[in-house]
Amino acid sequence: MFTASIPGFGTLSLAHLVLDYNGTLAGDGALVPGVAERLSALAGIMTVHVVTADTFGTVAGALSGLPASVTVLSPGPEDAAKLAFVRSLGAAATACVGNGKNDRLMLREAALGLAVIGAEGACLDAVLAADAVFIDIRDALDVFSKPGRLVATLRT
Repeated sequence: MFTASIPGFGTLSLAHLVLDYNGTLAGDGALVPGVAERLSALAGIMTVHVVTADTFGTVAGALSGLPASVTVLSPGPEDAAKLAFVRSLGAAATACVGNGKNDRLMLREAALGLAVIGAEGACLDAVLAADAVFIDIRDALDVFSKPGRLVATLRT
């Protein structure tokens, strides 16, 4: 479990990490270099979940062998499906990372929502729903091994 006490924000006790795939962990369907190692390390402290529409059809191959559950969403309202997934885990014990409009609801609902503005960009709604914003997924994932970064960003 990941824990951090952030003055003015609260104490985080996170058992789950929910991640979008395309535009967040991957660019044009390919996993960003350095992400696999970080996901493996994070799996030692939280359960890692990837929830995606799998735009490029590459998520299963890219995450094969990594300690992460993968949920490929059926066509339909993906934002509502991601929100329901987070609620099923318990939003108060979940951190989410995403970049798209279909991530905004889960980012807002989670105990900690992180938006990533990578090469694909990020939807303004997702950025506004997040607690913190990063320009590189590796930096977003690193806050769980370097919680002082979260404290510095989120404290009042």
